[in-house]
Amino acid sequence: MHSTKDNLQVLFEDNHLIIVNKKVGDIVQGDKTGDKPLSEVVKEYIGDKYGKPGKVFLGVVHRLDRPTTGIIIFAKTSKALERMNKMLREKNIQKTYWALVEGCPAPLKARLEHYLRKNPKNNKSTAFSKETKDSKRAILHYESLLKLDNYSLLEINLETGRHHQIRCQLSVNGNPIKGDLKYGSKRSNPNGGIHLHAVKIEFYHPVKKEPVLVKAPLPNDTLWQLCASQIKN
Repeated sequence: MHSTKDNLQVLFEDNHLIIVNKKVGDIVQGDKTGDKPLSEVVKEYIGDKYGKPGKVFLGVVHRLDRPTTGIIIFAKTSKALERMNKMLREKNIQKTYWALVEGCPAPLKARLEHYLRKNPKNNKSTAFSKETKDSKRAILHYESLLKLDNYSLLEINLETGRHHQIRCQLSVNGNPIKGDLKYGSKRSNPNGGIHLHAVKIEFYHPVKKEPVLVKAPLPNDTLWQLCASQIKN
């Protein structure tokens, strides 16, 4: 079920920022599909909540792929947007992801480094061990938190933010994300999503300069809820 202003899950809100828990299938910004983006849903929510007629300002700070879930930050003022963009560029926003992957990674904790090249035609990235033409360096750190029968729960922190980085690097490592057919998963998920969730974000508030820590509840499906019951994030 895609987000609407009535079922929008707001995790944090003040005069400057609004942080929401993205559902499977939500697109963050408008694209060629013409589907209603999450940014418009959030604008409607703000317009209704504060009785704002006319245009509501909303800045997109970052994105998540359509099949993924979790934390998305929007800015409610141009000043907050400018400062959050700067923090993102300077790597002052710490994002933590959880992924359910096929098999069990070896080792259980590691740093992965590849060079990724995006192919716009099929909207897919390819990983190389050495720098190649048009490739970008990609680094992530993962740690296995839980072993289930056929899957492992990994916690992932990014050093770089590349196109499909987590999906591509974990797949090359031999552990595609559950449901991610594009990157080698055996079968799709019924809802068309993949088991990749932006679970936590930490940063200093762009205006108040206070630390902000936001966590996003896991999606309501059997495997995620099994993880939630065994691990408190």
